[in-house]
Amino acid sequence: MKPAAVDSKAPAAAREGEHGFMTVLVFGCLILVISNGARSSWGLFLPDLTQAHGWSRETFSLAIAVQNLVWGVGGSLLGALSDRFGAMRTLLLGAVLYAAGFLGTVYATTGVELNLTVGLLIGLGIGGTAFGAVFTAVGKLVPPHRRTWAFGIGTAAGSFGQFLFLPFTAWLIRDFGWQAALQVHAALVAVILLLALQIRGDREAGLKASGSSNLREALNEAVRDRNFHLLFWGYFVCGLQVVFIGLHLPAYLTDKGMPLELGAKAIALVGLFNVVGCLCVGWLGMRISKKWLLSAIYVGRSIAMALFLLLPLSSASVYVFSAVIGLLWLSTVPPTNALLGQIYGVRNFGLLVGVIFLGHQIGSFLGAWLGGRIFDLTGSYDLAWFGAIAFGAFAAAMHLPIDQRPIGERRAAAAGAAA
Repeated sequence: MKPAAVDSKAPAAAREGEHGFMTVLVFGCLILVISNGARSSWGLFLPDLTQAHGWSRETFSLAIAVQNLVWGVGGSLLGALSDRFGAMRTLLLGAVLYAAGFLGTVYATTGVELNLTVGLLIGLGIGGTAFGAVFTAVGKLVPPHRRTWAFGIGTAAGSFGQFLFLPFTAWLIRDFGWQAALQVHAALVAVILLLALQIRGDREAGLKASGSSNLREALNEAVRDRNFHLLFWGYFVCGLQVVFIGLHLPAYLTDKGMPLELGAKAIALVGLFNVVGCLCVGWLGMRISKKWLLSAIYVGRSIAMALFLLLPLSSASVYVFSAVIGLLWLSTVPPTNALLGQIYGVRNFGLLVGVIFLGHQIGSFLGAWLGGRIFDLTGSYDLAWFGAIAFGAFAAAMHLPIDQRPIGERRAAAAGAAA
């Protein structure tokens, strides 16, 4: 009877682990719907806020650029916090800062105040509630062979939030004004406080994982590895491209005489098709080389942007471009994060995800600020589009030399060859 009792407990333990992982994944996805949806709507606020306060586009773009940079720097620190204390605490802190930033923006009247609210508070808030914080928990709980799949689902959830929030935000701004829209965003972000209470168990799982228990040693190990730098600069391009398009595409279209609603629909369509793209990439990442997958995504983005500029502009071309770029939008996130876990392990996953994401956010800073700067200097976004296309080719080249083997396996192979 004893062997039977042992056998009956094993499946129960497996089911309990699966339940714990699925609970965190479900509530993490709900958090990402809100967090990513709310941050995706800034391009719709750009026309009204700049007109209401007499700001230039560069002033607004700089605040969004600061937001992305703070998100990246803060994400590294908050990732280390998640590794040490668990993702739930990071999510709670992030939600408070995020909601405070939206409320503060209602009363911001100068560029400095805009940078403090939209830039600093919301930047830290996103860093504590977006992909890095949620994926830190998910990555430590999910079995290694299913990480790309899980990250694909999480990224798809964030994209679905973008699809939901863009038309909703456009309606709020049109019918109730931008101040009311910001207040509604603050209330929705506050819901993350309740959802975060279900994100548990990741700290204990991380302590059981292999890897250095010292955060500094783990970071030094990664920074000395060439593959970490290749991932960092590839992700830099991802940030530059998506933030430039997400923030400036609506304004680009209105400059061409098209209605604001078309810009909202375009960015929402990007989010909808990225749901499909992320799910497909999550599935493909379990079956083919992740570095080749990443290179293909960046090449596809550059081709899509080039064709968008070359073909006659119309509502139909905007919708087609949005659908195609949507398939490739955040599809870099699942394979990039899965490669990190595959190469360096998940014991200090939050820290390493945060540092790699800093590269993404440096690119985001440039994509947001340079888009506005180039427009103010030239009266056109053309040079910014050309730069985004060229950087796509650069990112594709960055991923090709990556060695996907775990760092411990590579060291053992090198030691064996030396012996």
